[in-house]
Amino acid sequence: MMVDLEKFLREKFHFPSFRQGQKEVISSILEGKDTIAVLPTGTGKSLCYQIPGYLLQGTVIIVSPLLSLMHDQVEQLQMKGEKRAAAVNSFLSFDEKREIIQSMNTYRFLFFSPEMLERKEIIQRLKEINISLFVVDEAHCIAQWGYDFRPDYLKLGKVRRQLGNPLTLALTATAGKDVVEEIASVLQLDHWAQFVYSVDRPNIAMAAIHCSSFNSKKEYIEKMAAQLAGPGIIYFSSRKMAEEMARELEKKGIGRTAAYHGEMDSENRILVQQQFLHGQLDLICATSAFGMGINKDNVRFVIHFHMPLAIESYVQEMGRAGRDGNKSIAILLYADGDDQLAYSIAENELPTEGQIERIGEWLSDTGGFSVLEQKKESLYAYAGLNEIQGRVALHFLLNKWEEGICETEAVNHFRQFVAMRNEIKRKKINEMKRWILEKGCRREKILNYFNEQKKIKIENCCDCCGIDWKTFRRQNFSPEERQELYGWEKYLASILLK
Repeated sequence: MMVDLEKFLREKFHFPSFRQGQKEVISSILEGKDTIAVLPTGTGKSLCYQIPGYLLQGTVIIVSPLLSLMHDQVEQLQMKGEKRAAAVNSFLSFDEKREIIQSMNTYRFLFFSPEMLERKEIIQRLKEINISLFVVDEAHCIAQWGYDFRPDYLKLGKVRRQLGNPLTLALTATAGKDVVEEIASVLQLDHWAQFVYSVDRPNIAMAAIHCSSFNSKKEYIEKMAAQLAGPGIIYFSSRKMAEEMARELEKKGIGRTAAYHGEMDSENRILVQQQFLHGQLDLICATSAFGMGINKDNVRFVIHFHMPLAIESYVQEMGRAGRDGNKSIAILLYADGDDQLAYSIAENELPTEGQIERIGEWLSDTGGFSVLEQKKESLYAYAGLNEIQGRVALHFLLNKWEEGICETEAVNHFRQFVAMRNEIKRKKINEMKRWILEKGCRREKILNYFNEQKKIKIENCCDCCGIDWKTFRRQNFSPEERQELYGWEKYLASILLK
């Protein structure tokens, strides 16, 4: 297909030029090639399927792991004037869902969770429409040895085959060679083009600060939130802590602040997102639920109050700063013992040995695989599973049933799978902790982790190489604030990890 992509970009999306990798990926799709693209956070991956969506005939199907992410992307399309975009998920009422399913062929962009694509009526309806492009967003979720594996993603190859192997695009920000190969294998791609770009964001300075205690971390947040040029995002592992810190900052008059987490109702989440996007909020105290798909170019700082569970997730979250290419900073706070919270969070995502035993008992006593879906709430209650643990167990066991494996053997396989996943999670946390504590250039260590080399010298690279903090602070200080700032900068220099 011959088309002036730069002209189309300017006229349709009002962008002056493509970002790194976008044009190459779009050209590959327009040439009819299945494509795997690894593009850094902030490079505008959604444009890679939006432009083909306007240039190809048919409907673009986008598979996304998060309901909030789907909602964000649909909203952005609608704000740009695209009325033929919708997400089929649990946010919709029964009638709304039925209406979209019945009129699928009228939509240009349709978003689905991988679980939704397991429904026979959805697949049957999709078979009846012209799918121009099948997009797997956050495709690293496919990799069983990856940091953010989602069992539901393993069925996407089967889904793709049922739909007649449509032209496919897999998108992610973090994937090494082994993950790229696993993505291609699971999606059953025979031949594909791949575009893998550096994870480096040279405009983002990096710092890890060793704090003496939990309270000193809170004190640091208050100081930096008041002194850094915004807008900014502060990430927490705890919903409760995000809400508490937002209240504290607001009470002390430190910018226009709000909390954001996945347990907020959809109306409040949308309100906070829109206020932040339109400059009505300066600071968001959030869990990792915030940021994916939210297109705000001028975030100047990202602070992590809690230690991320993996270098990959840290790279994604810090990459929400500086999408406009201007100087920004990512700061990670660490106190001794923070890794224990990370281990606890990781372990809570999978069943314990005792819970696995109870799953086996339930299957034996209740009728086995044949009643698993109908009585899943009974299983969750009997084994004491939370929603995440239950979904993982249910998906794994149903897959084993399809493979013809008996209940006892399936439970043993599940036990091995959980042990493997816990091993991966512990390894990722240890790698994150090592990055925080070891001496040497932080950027170089991240690049090496992704099998890259640091090739250029970067001003304001990291706290180990040296940061000019004046570059990142706001300018409109009162004389009293300036005096306080001078003392705080001396203190900051004394506690930076070297």
